[in-house]
Amino acid sequence: MYPLERVTAIKMKKNKKEEVVSFKADDALLKAIKGIRNRSEFIRSAILSALDCTCPLCKGTGTLTQHQRAHWAIFTQNHTVRECESCHGIHLSCTNDKGKRSIKQ
Repeated sequence: MYPLERVTAIKMKKNKKEEVVSFKADDALLKAIKGIRNRSEFIRSAILSALDCTCPLCKGTGTLTQHQRAHWAIFTQNHTVRECESCHGIHLSCTNDKGKRSIKQ
C-alpha cells in the first residue's frame, strides 16, 4: 500500500500536461546562459523563485489598483511599514503589538 502522498504523486504524473513557453532573449542573456547544461530547468527554477518572492499585494506589478489602495488604506490604520532593527529588512508591523519583535540572527 502506498502512502497518500505517493498515490497523489502517481496520479498527478499521469494527468500532467506540459506546455511549451517561449520568450525573447537579447544577446547578453543568451551569452549568459550559454554554458548552462539544462537551461530549461534553470529557467523554470528562476521563474518559480521569482514568483515566490513576489509581493502578495501587487503580484510584482509595483502598483496597486484603486480597490487595493482602498483596502491598503484601511489596513494601514492599524499597521505600519518598518525596518527591522536586527536585519534591516522592511516588514509590516501591527501598531497594536506592544512588544518589539525582531529576527534573532
